[in-house]
Amino acid sequence: MKAKLFIITAAIFASLINFSGAPPRSEKAVSISFSGAFALYPLVQTWAAEYNKTHPDIRFDIQAGGAGKGLTDCLAGAVDVGMFSRELSPEERAKGVWWIALCKDAVLPTLNAKNAYIKSLQIRGVKKAEFNSIFVDHSIATWEDLLGVKKSNPHKINVYTRADAAGAADSWASFFSKKQENLKGIGVSGDPGVADAVRKDINGIGFNNTLFVYDQKTGKKHPGIDVVPIDVNGNGQIDPDENFYDNLHIFLKAVNDGKYPSPPARNLYFLTKGKTQKKEVLDFFRWVLSDGQKLVDAAGYVALPKGVIQDQIKKLDK
Repeated sequence: MKAKLFIITAAIFASLINFSGAPPRSEKAVSISFSGAFALYPLVQTWAAEYNKTHPDIRFDIQAGGAGKGLTDCLAGAVDVGMFSRELSPEERAKGVWWIALCKDAVLPTLNAKNAYIKSLQIRGVKKAEFNSIFVDHSIATWEDLLGVKKSNPHKINVYTRADAAGAADSWASFFSKKQENLKGIGVSGDPGVADAVRKDINGIGFNNTLFVYDQKTGKKHPGIDVVPIDVNGNGQIDPDENFYDNLHIFLKAVNDGKYPSPPARNLYFLTKGKTQKKEVLDFFRWVLSDGQKLVDAAGYVALPKGVIQDQIKKLDK
C-alpha cells in the first residue's frame, strides 16, 4: 500500500513539474552550429541564451575563430551559420554566400595602459597616415618618432596584428586604405590573443573589437589596455567631439552618431551557403531581427537603422 501511494505521489509531483511554465523539452532537439568572428561571438551567445528560454529544443554550438574561418566553414558546409565582421568581396559573393546584416560595432587601436607617453597620446591622438606608418611600412618605429621626442634610449613600437584571417584586421587596415595582408607585425591568433599581447607589452600597439577593449557589464576599459585616440580631422589634437573613449556607452554613441570613422566601424553579418532552407535557422534569424534586437544595445553593440533591419527581414521572406 505504501509503495502504491509513493508511485501515485511521484506521478502527481512529476505532473506539477511538467506544467510549471517551462516549455517541455523534446527528445528530438535540433542543433544550430556557428563559426567565425570574435566580434559577434559574445552577442550570439547572448541571443542563444535568450532564445533558449522559449525554444529549449534548439541546441546552439557557437565557436569563435575569426571571420575568415566562419566564411570557410560556412562554404564547406561544416557549420550552419558563419559569423562575419566585414564586407564581403565580389569574389566571395560569387561563391554563393547569402547574408543578413545584424548590428554594428567597431575596431579600436589599442596600447598598453602603462605606456610612457599615454597622456601625450590622449591629448594629441594619432592621424590616419601615422597609423599607416606604424602598421604597414614601419617608417614610424618608436614612440619618440611618433611624438617628435628626442631620447637617447627610444621606446620601440611593438606592433601586434592578427595571424588568422580576421574581419577586425581587415576593417582596421581599411581605415587607412589597406588590406589585412598589408599589416606587418607580430601575428597573434584571435581577439583575446592580441589584447593579451598588448596588455603584457608596455610598448605594444594593436587593435581589438569593442568588447575586447571595454567590459560589457561595467562599461570600463579592461585592465591593462587602453585606446589610441584617432585624430579624425588630422589637426594634431583630440578635439572635444573626438574625445569619446572614456567608457563603452560614450563610445557606442560616437559609433551610432558617425563620429567614429567607418571603417573601422562596420556592420556584422550572418552568412549561409546559399539561402539556408533549415527552418530552425530561419526562425532564429527572424527572431534575431525582431525580438533579438532589444538585446543589441545592452550587449555592447549598435543597432542598425530600422529601415536596414526591415530590408533584412524581407530577405528572409524571398
